[in-house]
Amino acid sequence: MLLLLLFLTFPYYNLSASDHHLCHPDDQSALLSFKHSFSNPNPFPTWDPIFDCCDWYGVSCNDTTNYVIGLDIISDNLNGTIPSSLSNLKHLQNLRLHKIPNLFGQIPQTLAKLSHLRYLVISWTNVTGPVPDFLAQLKNLAYLDLSFNRLSGSIPSSLATLPLLRAIDFSRNELTGPIPESFGRLTGEFPALVLSHNKLSGEIPTSLGNINFSSVDISRNNLSGDASVFFGTGKITNTIVISRNNFEFEFSRVRFMESLDVLDVSHNKIYGNIPVQITEAVYLQQLNVSYNRLCGKIPTGWHLRYNKDGWDNSSFFHNRCLCGIPLDPCK
Repeated sequence: MLLLLLFLTFPYYNLSASDHHLCHPDDQSALLSFKHSFSNPNPFPTWDPIFDCCDWYGVSCNDTTNYVIGLDIISDNLNGTIPSSLSNLKHLQNLRLHKIPNLFGQIPQTLAKLSHLRYLVISWTNVTGPVPDFLAQLKNLAYLDLSFNRLSGSIPSSLATLPLLRAIDFSRNELTGPIPESFGRLTGEFPALVLSHNKLSGEIPTSLGNINFSSVDISRNNLSGDASVFFGTGKITNTIVISRNNFEFEFSRVRFMESLDVLDVSHNKIYGNIPVQITEAVYLQQLNVSYNRLCGKIPTGWHLRYNKDGWDNSSFFHNRCLCGIPLDPCK
């Protein structure tokens, strides 16, 4: 009796599911084309036309229009390149291809057709080639993360024309050349700039001093010049990491924002003393000024709200002549 009941209800279930699909046929076709572009026999088992594609793994749809607006794929089983069929998801706002080690080739120019894209992440893959200049055509883009890939070449200056861009993360690639001077004209509110672990060189553009960054990490490059442009009491920056470069500027002239939480300027050629005003950075929890050319007495009387224990000597050692707690007493 149970088998008969299942037999009678199963066809009805299929008919019911197909009659109530909300996903648009063009979106379903584009997703299936994406799936079949990889060499794997069946990389997404749930991507079956008998089910509504709005319910497929990694797919999200607008609650009102039912257009596909999000694609979030994490997989160590996909083999192939980024398919051009993604450009047929014409309403896509969020695209994330993350931790796909067998994803290779270049970022296809067809992605420039995704005019509604706000959030683009292609990270932890083996994608190669340049950071594409055509990304500047995506005028709604707010978040751009191309970290942990094998991208090379220079950073396109045209990205500064994106009016809503609030975060750039190109860390852990093989990028060369300078930080574009045009980045001093970024108009997104409190942008984050993460370019660490590349092969960037050249002097820091003074124009970057015009930007109120939320965070900056340009560590482990071969950059030079005056990185004090990132500081200032009127800014809201919470993270400044410029370590392991060739920066050379007078630390005595730097003024620190109260919002600063992480500061790492280690392994540079920074000289002068540590300004007493740094003690007013009440949220500071991580500090590293080691391996520079600093001199003078380490400030006391910190007004820290969270890091009550302060720092050990590793935050200050290997400088020219710093002294005082937690280093040796000043003579």
